[in-house]
Amino acid sequence: MTTNTATHTGITRWLGIAAILVILDQITKIAITSTFVYGESLPITPFFNLVLVYNKGAAFSFLATETGWQRHFFTAVGIGASVFIIYLLKKNPGERLLSWALALILGGAIGNVIDRVLYGHVIDFLDLYIGNRHWPAFNIADSAICIGAVLFVYDELRRGKKPASST
Repeated sequence: MTTNTATHTGITRWLGIAAILVILDQITKIAITSTFVYGESLPITPFFNLVLVYNKGAAFSFLATETGWQRHFFTAVGIGASVFIIYLLKKNPGERLLSWALALILGGAIGNVIDRVLYGHVIDFLDLYIGNRHWPAFNIADSAICIGAVLFVYDELRRGKKPASST
């Protein structure tokens, strides 16, 4: 019974972090869409703009020019990934680095699924660039997914290292 309580408490913390990310992501998207018109850009620094753009595809606008089927596909992928991540969080609540990675990915996935369901596209507004070369615009959810993925890979590499044999 103690294990169940510990598992419940552990997953609640990680789901709370994911929920905070979803809220932050959605608040920033609401703020940008109520302040900017589509395509509008505001220079902030010599390497960063705020811009309002829509992405009907996935990362780096992958499949963005397709006929619309990708909205449903990426929504289903996001929901499926979220369910699997919750399963992994339930299974590994004490694994801090792994749980951080999963919570970040979960929050980002849900944030972008909300956009796809409500608007048919993901709202992007962060524009990093050097000279005339722009990174594809992104949002808080995308950032969380990327940071979570890096943490996940680092955690897996760290787990894969075995101590040297003493023989």
